[in-house]
Amino acid sequence: MRDNRTMACLEVVRTGLFTTVQDRGRPGYASVGVGESGAADRFAHDCANRLVGNQSGAATLEVVLGGLAVRAAGTVSVAVTGARTPVTVNSESCADYTMLHLNSGDLLELGYTSVGLRSYLSIRGGFDVPAVMGSRSTDTLSWIGPDPVAAGDRLPVGAETDSWPADELVPPPATPEDPLMMHARPGPRDDWFTAASVAALFRETWTVSADTNRVGAKLEGPGALHRSVTDEMPSEAMVAGSLQVPPNGRPILFLADHPVTGGYPVIAVVAEDDLPAAAQLRPGHRVRFHREVASKIPR
Repeated sequence: MRDNRTMACLEVVRTGLFTTVQDRGRPGYASVGVGESGAADRFAHDCANRLVGNQSGAATLEVVLGGLAVRAAGTVSVAVTGARTPVTVNSESCADYTMLHLNSGDLLELGYTSVGLRSYLSIRGGFDVPAVMGSRSTDTLSWIGPDPVAAGDRLPVGAETDSWPADELVPPPATPEDPLMMHARPGPRDDWFTAASVAALFRETWTVSADTNRVGAKLEGPGALHRSVTDEMPSEAMVAGSLQVPPNGRPILFLADHPVTGGYPVIAVVAEDDLPAAAQLRPGHRVRFHREVASKIPR
C-alpha cells in the first residue's frame, strides 16, 4: 500500500466545540513551570495512531463532544477513536475505531458524542504543526503549543509513520459504568483531613460538575471534605490524577493540563491506568474511588 502523506493536509471546515492538537506531551519541564500536557485520553490517542500505522508520539486532533468537519487535500488515511461519535465521509456513515481512506476532496465529519467526552482523529504521518519544547500538544493552562484548531486551518501531514497495522479495526471500548470506579491511593496529604472525610472520599459517590476541562474536573458530593490541619500549606508538586481539595472542600481531579505545583492539600491520587477513563467523564457522570495500596500507583 502506498504511503501517500506527501504534500497532503486536512482543511478544517468546522471545529466543533473545542479542538486541539495533542501528542504524548512534553515531560521533563516541571522544574521550569511547564506541565506535561498531551492527550487527555492517552489510550484513545495511542489507539488512533496504531490504527493508521503511526508512531505513538504522532500528533492527533483531540475533539471535545464532536462536531469537527475536515476536508482532505490529497489522499490520506485516518482513524477516529475515543468518545463514541457518528462518523461520516461525504455524508455516508462510517465506523469509528477503524482505518478510513480519504480521497482528495472527501469531507469527513464527526457528529456529536453519545458516550464520553473526547474523540481523537489520527492521520497517517501525524499532524505536522510546529513543536514547542519538543511537543505539538496544546497546553490550555499555560497556552504553550499550537493555538486551538480554527475553521480555515490547513493541517499538514507529517512523517511519523511506522509499519502499516495488521488489522484495520479494533473493538471499541465498553460503555463506562455509572458510577465509574477508579482506583486511588490516599495521600500525600490525607493526614491533613479528618478521618471521617478520608473515609467519605472512598465511601461516597461523586458527580462530575459542569466545571470540567483539560486542567481538571470539579467533583460534587453529599458534603464537603473537612481538614484537620488548617495551616497554610507551601506549594507542592502536582501530578495528573491528584485529588486536590480547595477551601470549599470539593475535590478537583487534575487531568492532563494540571498545574505543576499547588497550594492546597491532595487527599489522594488516582491510579495512572484510570486516567484515560477519567478524561472521558462528562458533566453529570458519577464516580467512586476504591482505596488502593501504594504499589498500585507509580510514584
